[in-house]
Amino acid sequence: MRTRGRRLLVTAVALLTAATTLPAAAAERHAGQEHPSHGGLSAVIRYTEYGIPHIVAKDYANLGFGTGWAQAADQVCTLADGFVTLRGERSRWFGSAGAPDGSLSSASTNLSSDLYYRGVREARTVEKLLAEPAPRGPSRDAKDLMRGWAAGYNAWLAQNRVTDPACRGAAWVRPVTRADVAARGFALAVLGGQGRGVDGITAAQPPATATATAKATAGTEAVTGVPDVKDTADMGSNAVAFNGASTANGRGLLLGNPHYPWQGGRRFWQVQQTIPGELNVQGGTLLGTATVSIGHTARIAWSHTVATGVTLNLHQLTLDPADPTTYLVDGRPERMTRRSVTIDVRDGTPVTRTQWWTRYGPVVTALGAQVPLPWTATTAYALNDPNAANLRAPDTALGFSRARDTTGVLEALRRTQGLPWVNTIAADSGGHSLFTQSQVLPRITDELVQRCSTPLGRALYPSSGVAVLDGSRGDCALGSDPDAVQPGIFGPARMPVLKDAPYAENSNDSAWLANADRPLTGYERVFGTIGTQRSMRTRGAVEDVARMAARGRLTVRDLQAQQFANRVPAGDLVAADAARACAALPGGTATGSDGRAVDVSEACGVLRAWDRSMDTGSRGALFFDRFWRKLTATVPGAQLWKVPFSAADPVRTPNTLDTSVPGFATALADTVTDLRAAGIALDARLESGQFVVRGGRRIPVPGGTESLGVWNKVEMPWNPSAGGYTEVTTGSSYVQAVGWDGGRCPVARTLLTYSQSSNPNSPHYNDQTRLFSDERWVTSRFCEKDILSSPGLRVVRVSDRR
Repeated sequence: MRTRGRRLLVTAVALLTAATTLPAAAAERHAGQEHPSHGGLSAVIRYTEYGIPHIVAKDYANLGFGTGWAQAADQVCTLADGFVTLRGERSRWFGSAGAPDGSLSSASTNLSSDLYYRGVREARTVEKLLAEPAPRGPSRDAKDLMRGWAAGYNAWLAQNRVTDPACRGAAWVRPVTRADVAARGFALAVLGGQGRGVDGITAAQPPATATATAKATAGTEAVTGVPDVKDTADMGSNAVAFNGASTANGRGLLLGNPHYPWQGGRRFWQVQQTIPGELNVQGGTLLGTATVSIGHTARIAWSHTVATGVTLNLHQLTLDPADPTTYLVDGRPERMTRRSVTIDVRDGTPVTRTQWWTRYGPVVTALGAQVPLPWTATTAYALNDPNAANLRAPDTALGFSRARDTTGVLEALRRTQGLPWVNTIAADSGGHSLFTQSQVLPRITDELVQRCSTPLGRALYPSSGVAVLDGSRGDCALGSDPDAVQPGIFGPARMPVLKDAPYAENSNDSAWLANADRPLTGYERVFGTIGTQRSMRTRGAVEDVARMAARGRLTVRDLQAQQFANRVPAGDLVAADAARACAALPGGTATGSDGRAVDVSEACGVLRAWDRSMDTGSRGALFFDRFWRKLTATVPGAQLWKVPFSAADPVRTPNTLDTSVPGFATALADTVTDLRAAGIALDARLESGQFVVRGGRRIPVPGGTESLGVWNKVEMPWNPSAGGYTEVTTGSSYVQAVGWDGGRCPVARTLLTYSQSSNPNSPHYNDQTRLFSDERWVTSRFCEKDILSSPGLRVVRVSDRR
């Protein structure tokens, strides 16, 4: 039956293809350009509304081919820029002092990025991982997808002219290999580990002499605040799964709302991938990858949220007094491994640097500005990142795409163990819900930390989860779990899991309150905290979804309403008290941070009348946003609230704004001054000061920043000279609301907020962005009857033969 179904679908697609012609873009050829691939690969791409491709192929290599082709058509310049990064050639093409877009590492300069990625390339790190047998390495299907993706990308380059002005005619837009595609997966895997420490890895050099005098970082003096070690400040997410007890028909529901960058190489791209009788999945894939990261099938839907698990740890090395490139383990010396890397620089001489590697990983001299790790005559630090041995994420994604229910999702996670830094939230047509923090983490147990922490580790671990272990002791090795696919990581049995709760929700806090009535406990500190204050977004999300679950009889429409409710939890807690305190100010004035008295009386009425939402038409939303940012930036959290946090009431505490703190009136005054200086009325609609410009036209943007607690999160830099918030840096990206009604097709609504293409000449450069502005959705065309009934259906057969 499966074979017959495959034949019927392939036949139908072939007939459709024969009745259509290639689009104009596909007909544009580079005269005389030799085709770089001769693998005989092909696929059929059916385009529906908003440029969404539905790719049909006979096997995984051909499916990868169609995916690579279609991604190149929409995102060739962004993809090519990323491959320049992965080759370590940014300094050659763009100059050493420039900066990458941050999508593939935290490198602050092109030179730092190049030194790291050229080192990875010359060490053949990715090729070695590709050669690992499954399950520790990628499966044949995953490798076929990568190979096909590279061939599809190359075929598009050979058969089309680049029209995107970002790279039109650029010599750095070149063909790629399977290893290049795998290198992109590697880069994504190590974002929170080696990718976080790129500057510290490439800058690490031994002291000039063995007798150099420098103080080893052995105490808390090196730490300035709680470090962000995940390097995911530009990423977040909300997701909620409801089980059948909460829904109208006893089937599951899922709302996924990942918060990812709106520009650069970490964008999502929407696709349906089909191998008849084998695979049928739709969703968002990260650029440069060949599998669906977040999506749904006919029976299951899943999303991810950035997890609190710390994907790295440090080993403090005791050095040989005579040689700072030799360290001691159980009294025996081990020499570090040198990796000399040379980088070509545009209009300059090549730069050669040496990197230093140990049994634990590379020597690193900093984890950002907050955690300096100086290499002295006696001490150095090595960074352990278990995801540097993990190319399994494509197999995890394929496992989800083949799963029939949430049990299948858990089985895929158990078998592949490929997710580096995300939680998984899922629901299925049978009415099951799931939350799990199944990620690749160093096997840092609290017992190991207690036994092996250095003084720096004792300062860092409780607050940040960063373990610093004594690298001079063999008994401080991480060890292995029997069910782990690689040494030194936790096995599936240790992962926090919540099954079949009325709701399972995460908004980037730890697993503890995935369901407030069924808190998860018992996991190690490296996974996240238990019993600590939640973010404003988590508090608002739990309030919302718990209320929805209690109401019951939920449908996909309720998920859509939640996505665009744009409720401001901080406003519900603060605005009324702020308006009253404002009205009580003597003479209606407050003193600004510059010492000047400001008439704030108009602001009192604006706060009182505001509807507590971040809808584009909401008056007063912009004023509260600017006020709240100023207040929370100057008043410590412990002083902001009259009622402190209580672990016994974590969703409703802390609460009750303390309007007597001096910073309250100052924030009011400064907000009034800033808005008036920018020519923005205090009661202006949000859309007048929160928008993006596409094609020379303003597109209003709904939603709000992290500290406001809005589910529909957007982050936008303030630029009053340009009119306010004029570009989204990160926020709601590939959004999906999925359920089932008993029919053969899922009930799904999707939205790619920044649209499919980054090419301003594409018709799909801002079409879904306008939908996002209007709070409208795309009806998913998953089943054949829906695809074939699309009014704008366009069918293209692509191959590597011209």
